[in-house]
Amino acid sequence: MRDMAHNPDSDGIWPVELDGVVFEAPGEVGAKRLIDGVSLRLEPGPLTCVMGPNGAGKSLLLRLIAGLIRPSGGEVTYGGAAEAGKNRIAFVFQRPVLLRRSVAANLDHALKTYGAPRAARRGRIAELLALGQLQAFARQPARVLSGGEQQRLSMVRALAARPALLLLDEPTASLDPQATAAIEALIRQVAGEGVKVVLVTHDRDQARRMAEEIVFLHHGRIAEQAPAARFFDQPRSPEAQAYLAGRLLL
Repeated sequence: MRDMAHNPDSDGIWPVELDGVVFEAPGEVGAKRLIDGVSLRLEPGPLTCVMGPNGAGKSLLLRLIAGLIRPSGGEVTYGGAAEAGKNRIAFVFQRPVLLRRSVAANLDHALKTYGAPRAARRGRIAELLALGQLQAFARQPARVLSGGEQQRLSMVRALAARPALLLLDEPTASLDPQATAAIEALIRQVAGEGVKVVLVTHDRDQARRMAEEIVFLHHGRIAEQAPAARFFDQPRSPEAQAYLAGRLLL
């Protein structure tokens, strides 16, 4: 699956670094700081889960990493450059955004957008359908798929350009256990073949199953970053201890 998902030429993106990143949004009495001085270094390797209470800034952090929004302060760089890595990052939102076309046509459109020549697109579509176990749905309208099938389509469409970094914003939210298991299997397959995955999840059981590293946010700051086993068994920050104990974080 390596040549189905991973682009060796995209390794120049590394490291992805956030240096003192701040993001502010207008508020009723001045700007409200939603991300507050985050410094983070991402490199190929462990599957990273971003966790934290509601409003901690998890989704905003992903958008800043992807370059979808600009920081109010600080800097995001890709392999030491400010812009070069953005086209090597794929982002999958919590709610799939699909075209009113067939499953195969959604993939074809993505490949055209990425500049794939027509001669190469048919074979690549077949690879992506197989990766997402969507072969039986190739000619069906994407909008009639189940929620889990739509999310698998969204994920393999994001992989069309063979990104180096895949950002997933709660991709299994509202899905049933069977659909969740299928998404998790796809994530493991992709991560196992060299694509760096950063997964936002509110599901602690999912994070235990999936993560090798945890980045824990609280009030827009990184309160703890640790190997997953240590984070769950011996959290060091008071914020993480309270969160894992089910206590309300203020």
